[in-house]
Amino acid sequence: MAAEAAGSDLIHVVALLAAGVVAVPIFKRVGLGSILGYLAAGVVIGPFGIGIFSESEAILHVAELGVVMFLFIIGLEMQPSRLWGLRREIFGLGALQVGVCALLLTGVGLAGGFPVSQSFVAGAGFVLTSTAIVMQLLEERGEIAAPKGQRIVSILLLEDLAIVPLLALIAFLAPGGADMSYAQRLTEVGIGLAAIVGLVLAGRYLLNPFFRILADARAREVMTAAALLVVLGSALAMQLSGLSMAMGAFLAGVLLSESTFRHQLEADIEPFRGVLLGLFFLAVGMSLDLHVVIENWRIVVIYVVAYMVIKAIGIYLVARILKTGHREALERAVFMAQGGEFAFVLYSAAAAVGIIDSQANATLTAIVIISMVLTPLAILALRYLTPRDEQSLEGVDVADGLTGSVLIIGFGRFGQIASQPLLLRGIDVSIIDNEVEMIQAAADFGFKVYYGDGTRLDILRAAGAGRARAVLICVDKPDVAVRIAKLIKAEFPLLTVLARAFDRGTALQLIRADVDFQIRETFESALVFGGSTLEALGVDPEEVAEVIEDVRHRDAARFELQLAEGVRAGARFLKGNIGTPIPTPLSQPRHAGQALNEETAGVLHKSEPADLTPGANR
Repeated sequence: MAAEAAGSDLIHVVALLAAGVVAVPIFKRVGLGSILGYLAAGVVIGPFGIGIFSESEAILHVAELGVVMFLFIIGLEMQPSRLWGLRREIFGLGALQVGVCALLLTGVGLAGGFPVSQSFVAGAGFVLTSTAIVMQLLEERGEIAAPKGQRIVSILLLEDLAIVPLLALIAFLAPGGADMSYAQRLTEVGIGLAAIVGLVLAGRYLLNPFFRILADARAREVMTAAALLVVLGSALAMQLSGLSMAMGAFLAGVLLSESTFRHQLEADIEPFRGVLLGLFFLAVGMSLDLHVVIENWRIVVIYVVAYMVIKAIGIYLVARILKTGHREALERAVFMAQGGEFAFVLYSAAAAVGIIDSQANATLTAIVIISMVLTPLAILALRYLTPRDEQSLEGVDVADGLTGSVLIIGFGRFGQIASQPLLLRGIDVSIIDNEVEMIQAAADFGFKVYYGDGTRLDILRAAGAGRARAVLICVDKPDVAVRIAKLIKAEFPLLTVLARAFDRGTALQLIRADVDFQIRETFESALVFGGSTLEALGVDPEEVAEVIEDVRHRDAARFELQLAEGVRAGARFLKGNIGTPIPTPLSQPRHAGQALNEETAGVLHKSEPADLTPGANR
């Protein structure tokens, strides 16, 4: 029987893994994102789908550890000084958004004819945005560290803190809850504050010495276990004191953010975080009670739409009141319009004390889950329906009537260096770029850079391409460089064009576009780097120069073949490291190679017959 039980558990594990492995790549391929893939897979394999799982609550409790670990890793990226710098966003912006949205959503419930207590509980639960979904979306878009991402993180932190007073309010609103003494309420608040202070003190004075002792033991598995212990122990301490587990893990991450073991901890936690976070979204999908949705579909539809729209309006209004731009306010409203995982906690607590019944709890939970499912779709719709923000050109001059004898297009790290010989020689140089921030930064260093898009003919004419003696294409995007080169050569065929090539393939395209000169951006620096390595190994500088020149000749010969026959041609001019024949030099070196150790001497001795026959290995 034990074997049968183990086999059943293994079936469940395999089903979970298979659901995620199959669904997520499909959803990402069609542009719907990984979160929606996990949620859909959870619905399919859950108790209200094909029924592989009958109890989703147990899996959800375990999967919440994924959110905990995610918040720990976010905390590792957030130094205390940085967190202190966000205090206004956390307690100002965050508190205002939570308060306004709670009032608006409570009004939705009252408009539907529900009592004040039930309306407040339903609305307050929906105010608590899904930390897991929003943070995952920000991570996928690479916006967690961006200013607008940091503001969203600040609001999420305040919402995590808000769960404590909300749970206290539920106890107060419960039938007979008013009899709870002020001493009991103060005790609960005191326990929460004491837990936070204790965690801060432990993190400041105990964690670093603890990890230093473990590091001296040089046992990798113990370090991994210790990392898990810190994360889960902090989460447990916060949970026992009435706070959220995610908040405890986040604080632990912040306290370790300046530790010398920070990167080691992140590497140890990352695999667990990814798997458990995916499991969390699967479990949320399983928790969607389709029977409740079908039986109460009108109420569910009405309140999903009403809650999401009203909450989005509240978020947008708060953002605009605090002088946030229209595009950022709109994005924040769509990102945070859904309910979250803490709503499940709040609704369960309200059901336990009699504010709502089990049917209302199931319906509200379904409303929250459906809103979570709709969020990735809403973000996709926002992306397609709203135009990109036009860059503000305040303090930036647009290219018009420039007369420089040399025009530089693109003024990043490559263009900046390329300009120096020209400027030192006294040549009149005009510079255009289409990144406003870079133009403003360049001005601080004494450069006059004009705003302009080099792929547009009218901009090229305004920038003086028709009057210039040469144009330098220094942009970093390969396709853009080729487009500019073709456009210039088509409109100004006599103009000298020199271009930066991102890689070998781009260089071939630029040659075919008839540029007068192209250079791969890493070629020369890589040759210098390789030559310096040989010198560091004791090779004579003259021999180093000969070897580097041989590499140049081989590269040029390979490039000629690739122009004629395609990018895969000329492989015989390369020297691999998996036992391929040693290519003979295009020009014989003046000195014989010298071995630096016995092993190399043996290899050279074996290769002497081949080396003595010119062209034998070509």
